Amino acid sequence: MAAAETEPAKTLACIGVGAMGEALVRGLLRAGLVARDALWIADADEARRARVAQEHGVQAGSNAEAAAAADTVIVAVKPPDVPPVLREIGSVLRPGACVISIAAGVPLRVIEGHLPPGTAAVRAMPNTPCLIGQGAIALAPGRHARPEHVAEAQRLFRALGVAVTVDEAHMDAVTGLSGSGPAYVYLFIEGLADGGVKAGLPRDVALLLAAQTVAGAARMVLETGRHPGELKDMVTSPAGTTITGVSVLEDRGLRGAALRAVEAAAARSAELGRLAGQEAAD
Repeated sequence: MAAAETEPAKTLACIGVGAMGEALVRGLLRAGLVARDALWIADADEARRARVAQEHGVQAGSNAEAAAAADTVIVAVKPPDVPPVLREIGSVLRPGACVISIAAGVPLRVIEGHLPPGTAAVRAMPNTPCLIGQGAIALAPGRHARPEHVAEAQRLFRALGVAVTVDEAHMDAVTGLSGSGPAYVYLFIEGLADGGVKAGLPRDVALLLAAQTVAGAARMVLETGRHPGELKDMVTSPAGTTITGVSVLEDRGLRGAALRAVEAAAARSAELGRLAGQEAAD
């Protein structure tokens, strides 16, 4: 991590500290991106709010109290709760504050529409591996987000994994790929493990080997920069075991099924975004 990225952030609030919100708090503190006394949390569940504040040594208050204390406000509540939370905090936001929403499917026009005119907003799409610091996060800046707001959002979310910036028009594709993608990978791991069991391996051994094989193969793609097809060719010897297995996967349409899964999930994300916009208008 570059030196500039290790400097503590300004004040920050996280409204909603469920699984993803708390993971973000934990990751930011672990990376030293925000000081404990400069990080505020809020949550509708008072017991959860108290527990997270105590465990992580951060400040706790109401939504408005947390937002008023922060330069960057992360909204990590369920999608239907986003508009009321934004309306609640809008009047207390600091001048130049940036609001980052991680609520799936809630478009920027809805986020910006419930904030004071000109407020900087960024939409983020994290995924569940953020819980262990291995997430894939896409960020889409709103109309009023300046380069420094985007840079700050990138710096913060890199504490949870890899963060990229995309146009909002691509966020449905992101949702279908990296947002939903872990579930597809878990199915594949489970299938590999089942195959190992069918071939005679104990269940725990098969699952360990399957999970580590997927993790190692992913690291190969990321660290070598080579195309997956090239890496596949490295282990497919003529008339060997691997090409025999690959031929079965091709016959059963593995790649086509993965493509269609992403396509279908992206379409559903777009539909949910339209519904969120209609509900906000109502």
